[in-house]
Amino acid sequence: MAINDNILIKIRDMKDSLTPVERMIAECVLENKEAIPHLSVKNLAQLSKTSDASVLRFCKTMGYSGYRNFIVSISAALGSMDDESKEQYTDIQPGDDLTTIIANVARLNMKSIEDTLKVVDKSAVDRAVATLRKANRIAFFGVGASGLVCMDAEQKFTRINKSCRTYTDAHAQLLAAALLEKGDAAVFVSNSGNTSEILEALDVAKRTGATIIAITKFTRSELSEQADIVLSISTPEVTIRSGATGSRIAMLTVIDMLFIGVASAEYQRVKKYLTKTHNVLAMKQKK
Repeated sequence: MAINDNILIKIRDMKDSLTPVERMIAECVLENKEAIPHLSVKNLAQLSKTSDASVLRFCKTMGYSGYRNFIVSISAALGSMDDESKEQYTDIQPGDDLTTIIANVARLNMKSIEDTLKVVDKSAVDRAVATLRKANRIAFFGVGASGLVCMDAEQKFTRINKSCRTYTDAHAQLLAAALLEKGDAAVFVSNSGNTSEILEALDVAKRTGATIIAITKFTRSELSEQADIVLSISTPEVTIRSGATGSRIAMLTVIDMLFIGVASAEYQRVKKYLTKTHNVLAMKQKK
């Protein structure tokens, strides 16, 4: 169950992975969200240029047993958006002044965290924390900006003396994946969930018996379908590469959830490591 579910965010994030007909309904709902709670199945079918059966299938794809439950969730999502609408994030535009850029970057980061909290599954976080606690080794796999997130994770888990390592090179990822064993944890980080290098390493890792944890966008993807545990992120929809900023912040937030979850559960064991690493870094800073 998501910590704070929002069906509109779910539709936004999943629409590109839906069937063509489902995508038509998704886009129609997003474009006419204020009107949807007042429409019947037939009305929505006509508005989206689909059929009654397609609308009902779409509701089931979104996780609802019927149309009524679906529109109730739409109404609830609209209510939660009232306060958020006061300061909407806008995408970066050519010639933006610095004040606008500063405000937009801050809003994007905050909205990415807020949206992620609405889709990340608490039970999945709980299972991931339990897996990392008992793992013999932890391997983090990521490419590009996702690789930087993995490096942050490695630094954090190293501080509590967990055996872990990050792999960002495609060849190194394949070698590391092949050497995983049952009892190890493999954390794959990819916004799209379809990065070719990640999927190649995932295919190898699946055969080893290691537990696969995915940190990826809330959507259908090969990574999310193949993983044992999926930790979803969400970011505001943008038209240019500024989206990478939001996804990175969202992924780092999930990493922090996992690290704090493990450290808190094992605090009596790890506090000595936290103290040691804090002290050695403090001594370095004094030099």
